[in-house]
Amino acid sequence: MGSKAVEDLIQASSGVHYSGFHLEEPHTSEVEQPTTSIDESVKQPFVIGVAGGAAAGKTTVCDLIIDQLHDQRVVLVNQDSFYHNLTPEELTKVHEYNFDHPDAFDTELLLRVMEKLKHGQAVDIPKYDFKSYKNDVFPLRRVNPSDVIILEGILIFHDPRVRDLMSMKIFVDTDADVRLARRIRRDTAEKGRDIATVLDQYSKFVKSAFDDFILPTKKYADIIIPRGGDNHVAIDLIVQHIRTKLGQHDLCKIYPNLYVIQSTFQIRGMHTLIRDAQTTKHDFVFYADRLIRLVVEHGLGHLPFTEKQVITPTGSVYSGVDFCKRLCGVSVIRSGESMENALRACCKGIKIGKILIHREGDNGQQLIYEKLPEDIAERHVLLLDPILGTGNSAVQAISLLLKKGVPESNILFLNLISAPQGVHVVCKRFPRIKIVTSEIENGLNDDFRVIPGMGEFGDRYFGTDND
Repeated sequence: MGSKAVEDLIQASSGVHYSGFHLEEPHTSEVEQPTTSIDESVKQPFVIGVAGGAAAGKTTVCDLIIDQLHDQRVVLVNQDSFYHNLTPEELTKVHEYNFDHPDAFDTELLLRVMEKLKHGQAVDIPKYDFKSYKNDVFPLRRVNPSDVIILEGILIFHDPRVRDLMSMKIFVDTDADVRLARRIRRDTAEKGRDIATVLDQYSKFVKSAFDDFILPTKKYADIIIPRGGDNHVAIDLIVQHIRTKLGQHDLCKIYPNLYVIQSTFQIRGMHTLIRDAQTTKHDFVFYADRLIRLVVEHGLGHLPFTEKQVITPTGSVYSGVDFCKRLCGVSVIRSGESMENALRACCKGIKIGKILIHREGDNGQQLIYEKLPEDIAERHVLLLDPILGTGNSAVQAISLLLKKGVPESNILFLNLISAPQGVHVVCKRFPRIKIVTSEIENGLNDDFRVIPGMGEFGDRYFGTDND
C-alpha cells in the first residue's frame, strides 16, 4: 500500500487530527483467532433461599434485603404461592389439613417457574387465598427476570432440586414462643381464623412439622440469622456479600486483572439507550460520553498514588493522596478517539497518542500507524478503545506499546463493552495489564461482531453510518 493510499485510509477513517503519523512496514503477527461459538445463555440471577419456621421473621428479612438492594432488580417468590388447591373433600375437613407438610406445596410448579426466570423469561405466579384455599381467586402476579431472586418459605430447603437453584441459603432462627405469638397475631388478622383454631392447628401440625421437616433443613443453611429481622448486623453483612457477588462477573474470577464497574440502574439505562438501534446520534453521543467518563474515572482509580498531607482552609491537616503524574492516553483510531475528551476532562493537560490498525483480509496481516509520546516508556498508558471484540486489534496495539518500551504492568486498557473471547485473548497473552470495562457481552457471532453489542461504534458516534 503506497503513501497516498495510506493518507486516504486515514482521512476516510475520521476527519480530525491525523497529522504526524508515520508508516511502519507491514508485518504478519501471530494473533490468536477467536472462536465463533456464542454463549447465548442469559446472565444467571443470584438466587437467595430464606427458610425458617412459620412467623420466624422471614418476610421481614427479605424486605430488609430488598430495601438495601434498591439499585438492583430484585423479586420475591413466596413458597406460599404454590400451595395446592384443596379438593372439595379436603375443604370439608380443612381443620385436619396440614399446611406445614412438604406435600402441601406444588413443588413441580415452583421448579417450572424458577426455570423460566433463570432463562430470562417473565412468569405469572398465583396468589393463594387462605380463606377459600384456592390459588385462582386473585389475579396472577407477573414476575419479570431479575438480578436477584429471593425464594422464601418454611420448607424452601426441603427439596434438593430447589436447594440446588440457590446461590445463598439463609435460615431465620427465632424462639418458638415468639413464633407462636406472631402466628396468632397474623392468622387472626390476615387469614380470618380465631385463636382457638390457630392454637389447635399449632398443636396438631405446626409444632411437629417444624421438628420433623423444617428444623432438619437448618443444616443446609449457609447463614443462620438469630432474631430474624431484628438482627441488622447480620443483614448488613449478607447484603455486602450479595453486592460483591453481583459485581463480580465469572471472568473476573478467572482473570484478577479484569475489572467490571458496578452496574446500577443508571448504567443499565445508558447501555439500553446506546444499544438501541433507534437512538439518535445526538443521544448516542451524549450517553456514550457519560459511560466513557465513568469507565475513565474507574480506570484512573487503578493507577499508583502517593500519600500526601495538605492544610485545609480551616487550618486542619487532611491526609490524602497525590495523583500519578506520569500518564498518557493512547487511542485506537478511530473509535478510541471518542474516549479522548473524557480522559482530558479527568486529567488536565494529558498527552494522547494514536494508533491506527487496519486489517488486510483474513490472513492476520496488519498495517500499524502510530504517533506516540517520545517518553511513553516512562509513563503509565491508558489504552482507549470502546469495544473489545476478537482481541486481535488490542493485541496489536499492546504489542506495539511493549515494543516502545512500556512495561506491561503500566498499561491500562479501557473500553465500554468486552466480548469474553477478546478478554481471554488479551488476558492470556498479557496477564499483567489491567482491563476496565462497563459490561461483558454474550460473545461473537459468525461475522466476529460483538453481540448483543451496539453496532459500529465509530460510525454511530461520529455520524458516518451509511444508514
